Amino acid sequence: MSEATPSSKRLGSIDLVRGAAMVLMAIDHVRVYSGVPAGGASPAVFFTRWVTHFCAPAFVFLAGTGAFLYGRSHRDLSRFLLTRGAWLVLLELTVIRVFWTFNFDFAQYMLAGVIWVIGWCMILMAALVRLPIAAVGVIGLLIVAGHNAVGPAIVQFVNGSPDSALGAMGKILYVGFYAGPVALGGSGLSLTVLYSIIPWIGVMAAGYAFGTIVTGDPAQSRRLCFAIGFGAIGLFLLLRGFNIYGDPRPWGVNAGGGDGRPPMPGLFAFLNTTKYPASLSFLLMTLGPTIALLPFLDNARGRVARWLTVFGRVPFFFYLIHIPLIHLLALVVSKVRLGEVSPWLFANHPMGNPEPPDGYVWGLAWLYAVWAIAIVILYFKCRWFAELKAKRTDRWLSYL
Repeated sequence: MSEATPSSKRLGSIDLVRGAAMVLMAIDHVRVYSGVPAGGASPAVFFTRWVTHFCAPAFVFLAGTGAFLYGRSHRDLSRFLLTRGAWLVLLELTVIRVFWTFNFDFAQYMLAGVIWVIGWCMILMAALVRLPIAAVGVIGLLIVAGHNAVGPAIVQFVNGSPDSALGAMGKILYVGFYAGPVALGGSGLSLTVLYSIIPWIGVMAAGYAFGTIVTGDPAQSRRLCFAIGFGAIGLFLLLRGFNIYGDPRPWGVNAGGGDGRPPMPGLFAFLNTTKYPASLSFLLMTLGPTIALLPFLDNARGRVARWLTVFGRVPFFFYLIHIPLIHLLALVVSKVRLGEVSPWLFANHPMGNPEPPDGYVWGLAWLYAVWAIAIVILYFKCRWFAELKAKRTDRWLSYL
């Protein structure tokens, strides 16, 4: 076998990071069915949630980079982004929604999750990629860096008229679920917006421009990754440390945990940046280390690296099958622990569900055991699909 080129090593590191993001993401999705809260003052619970914050930024950012790489060898980039984006939105509102809930009560609940926002960002990118790459990058950075300056005004407007057409658009574009679900017509159908389009379109646009860095001269690419990554970390420490700008929720030793929870320790409050919508501090905190890590992974070897790379090569296939798998495993755990399958597991997860019933919540040992079992099963499924894609060129495979 011939030695890998520097370019292939760098692109392999992207698969590795993407795979790691998928594996971490699965922790949070097991947590959804475990009943364990999304963070808290306990270090174990707090960091169980916090480590998964790196997933969505890496996923969306590298989706932009993937679009750039696709465009290098295909002439139909805009059409590809438009059709695949629409496909992702459709799947989020139908198949993935059923996987999350195991119910068909669409009239009461639909979810605009991460696949929804990636789909809409791809649709918008179909227009943006017609601009010069530098312009796409500048637009992306302006959105990421500047949205917190105008965010309070948008939130105030939406809170003042949440049921108007403009209020609904404000929820979809920026505010998200905090102002309540979006009513779709007079039928009672509602959409819970977990991931708003802003600032994620900025993240994807920046990732698209980042493609010019990872495909450039290897030495210069490493230097730029270090400069961007460690520069973002330094800016996060400065802005967040002095509460200068970049997050609507200032931190402090006595800062509350949110949602009525008790105050957090100072370190936890410092790291507890705003994800919905993703603040500048949140994105600096997560994308900075991700980008800085890429050069270190160029020569990654070993079993763990191979496993993660398999996941990173088929990220959407992983996403599509991991939710029903985790959901099914949660049914098994409920039967083992409680002697019955709890009806709570058929509620409107992950956003529209009620509090778990008394005695249901798992310990973290159960959570991580189920996560480990799911990852092993997913590895063999993803390896099979990666091999299938390598052998065949059927058009339907490109939609997964």
